[in-house]
Amino acid sequence: MRYSVPPIEFEFTFVRSSGPGGQNVNKVNTKAVLRWGVKRSPSIPEPIRQRFLTRYARRVTVTGDVVITSQRFRDQGRNAADCALKLQELVNTVAAEPVKRKATKPSRGAVVRRQESKRRHSQKKQSRRQRPHDE
Repeated sequence: MRYSVPPIEFEFTFVRSSGPGGQNVNKVNTKAVLRWGVKRSPSIPEPIRQRFLTRYARRVTVTGDVVITSQRFRDQGRNAADCALKLQELVNTVAAEPVKRKATKPSRGAVVRRQESKRRHSQKKQSRRQRPHDE
């Protein structure tokens, strides 16, 4: 299942990128910073919000915002789109409800093989022991 967050809930700011880039990096704000209030967003259902908050707790600020940055490209528009794509991937990873594990028993053959392996290992260890000398 895929959920989409409307862009009206995003707050973008642009700052100067780090790293090499010559004169361009010193004067153009191309790094995009996306803030999205996940705790107050009406776009996603509560179970998905809870899974998002537990899985990505380290990314959520005290005020309940998720902060995502991108500086892969040399222009603001592509970096902003990259931020939105990153957020979409995060939401989609928690959108699917985790499957509950079904408890199963090992087969009879598996139990027999395990016990046989343990018996052989025990016999190998016993054969290495020194026996007391009879006088």
